[in-house]
Amino acid sequence: MGFSVQDDRQTAPVKTGHEVIQDHLKTLDGSPGVYRMLNAQNEVLYVGKARNLRARVSNYARPSGHSGRIARMISETASMMFLTTRTEVEALLLEQNLIKQLKPRYNVLMRDDKSFPNILIPTDHPFPMIRKHRGKRSDKGRYFGPFASAGAVNRTLNQLQRVFLLRTCSDVMFSGRTRPCLLYQIKRCAGPCVGRISEADYAALIDDATRFLDGKSTSVQADLAKAMAEASEAMEFERAAALRDRIKALTAVQTTQGINPRGVAEADVVALHLEGGQACVQVFFIRGNQSWGNKDFYPKTGAGAEEPEILEAFLSQFYDDKEPPRLILLSHAVENPDLVTQLLSDRAGRKVELAVPQRGEKAELVENAHRNARESLARRMAESTTQNRLLQGLAEAFDLEAPPKRIEVYDNSHIQGAHAVGGMIVAGAEGFLKSQYRKFNIKGEAGAQGDDFGMMKEVLTRRFERLLKEDPERKTDAWPDLLLIDGGAGQVSAVAEIMAELGIDDLPFIGVAKGIDRDHGKEEFHRPGEQPFALRMNDPVLYFIQRLRDEAHRWAIGAHRAKRAKATTSTPLDEVPGVGATRKRALLAHFGSAKAVTRAAVEDLTAVPGISEALAQQIHDFFHEKG
Repeated sequence: MGFSVQDDRQTAPVKTGHEVIQDHLKTLDGSPGVYRMLNAQNEVLYVGKARNLRARVSNYARPSGHSGRIARMISETASMMFLTTRTEVEALLLEQNLIKQLKPRYNVLMRDDKSFPNILIPTDHPFPMIRKHRGKRSDKGRYFGPFASAGAVNRTLNQLQRVFLLRTCSDVMFSGRTRPCLLYQIKRCAGPCVGRISEADYAALIDDATRFLDGKSTSVQADLAKAMAEASEAMEFERAAALRDRIKALTAVQTTQGINPRGVAEADVVALHLEGGQACVQVFFIRGNQSWGNKDFYPKTGAGAEEPEILEAFLSQFYDDKEPPRLILLSHAVENPDLVTQLLSDRAGRKVELAVPQRGEKAELVENAHRNARESLARRMAESTTQNRLLQGLAEAFDLEAPPKRIEVYDNSHIQGAHAVGGMIVAGAEGFLKSQYRKFNIKGEAGAQGDDFGMMKEVLTRRFERLLKEDPERKTDAWPDLLLIDGGAGQVSAVAEIMAELGIDDLPFIGVAKGIDRDHGKEEFHRPGEQPFALRMNDPVLYFIQRLRDEAHRWAIGAHRAKRAKATTSTPLDEVPGVGATRKRALLAHFGSAKAVTRAAVEDLTAVPGISEALAQQIHDFFHEKG
């Protein structure tokens, strides 16, 4: 991508509004590019793209004829910045990158950009496992997806196990087995690890599973029925019964698939519902004529944007790191369909079609997605109203200046100092903000000593030192309005000490202690320099705080258990420089155990695929120097 920069910011603008924009027209030509509108504090209000910068900016220079949203944005504009590009597609791509980076107030912003899971069938093993995969498609194999959630993948994997008997164990476990596992006993695996099925027959199962995931379940079922009839005629009744059970399982899968369109093999159905300035986008994933789940998104609507602009921004951001399907069915037309189509086609490396169907099966799919979007938004708005009442009650109960927009709750988890982890959860008007949860591996001596006060000091020091470094002027929404700490007077004193050291004197924090008999409903609340107090037993604010504390406890315990489990399964190979996950698997598969690797000679190590003579010498020296 090639672009040049024109920076026309004024250090001390004396004018705002359309007159400022009019002044910038003198320096612009008809190049495509991206423009930024900034206020008097140099905060970016809006990022936009243009096929012709001069023509687009001249629209903003008019003193009237704008919507309320655009008029407000223009009135706040004190300066502008411009980036010219070679093409409009480059401008669209640059615009979306800047929006994600700068998060301007008047732009549409997608708030949930997690990757979606897929199913992977590897092609680099004679008896490939079938497994869930998330992230970059770097492993060799066939990928099927995306699925809307990990739950949808797990259900499908469970179904595939019952029907096709494919293994789900790791390669290391597979190579080390000497007898069939429980999955073989309950007819969920064909037992390739101990030779209960030939490589050719297992390949046939893989082929059947691939055809099923490609939407050819009818032909798979016909083949199974034919094989069952042949086994029955040959009086191989045990084999016929096994095939009958697989056919039953496949039939059960087909009846629970939900919406399975006959005429749409591969598509994403994207429907938007806009109400009261809030938007919900519902996305259904259809692959192989099967519905692979749906997910709802709630983009920030840019202070009054309408459907075409919201949907265009959503598509550009949603497919930023995801491969678009061949067909995307939409509830509304986007502002620049040709431009978005070209952008998505370039990303996919093939043609992508956008369509707004008016009749037939495709229109029914869109209407179903739109109904889900409408109902999801209604539920969210009702939950938001309740949440706002609770935040208002929280402000009143603890004498806060205003209802908190961002609450951070902290908790620690460890067993006698081992595997100590600190957890932070975040909540606000939209409920729990799980994408902003954080885990802190305790690094100092406090963790080893089981010092809860010391651990809390370490976690909060790291958290707020980073905030002070990244956003000292508190311009972003990353700063909390309230801290809840799991603990009593001692924890509150520790937090007060940290805040004083960091020079933060305007951030309220409250300690939530278990109270009498450590029972729910008897919590005591501690604030610096004040007597502890309690809320009445049936106060909704008390239940709200309990939910916040319990969520922080769940998050911290989960992080602790994950760290403990990782330590339990670690091996001496984890510490060897140059030995990553792939080489570790190769060494374990070749020698059978980590202990055998530590005793191996250099020439034996070089026999392992991927281990050079230099690395073999390094591994040998590592263990012998330690020993």
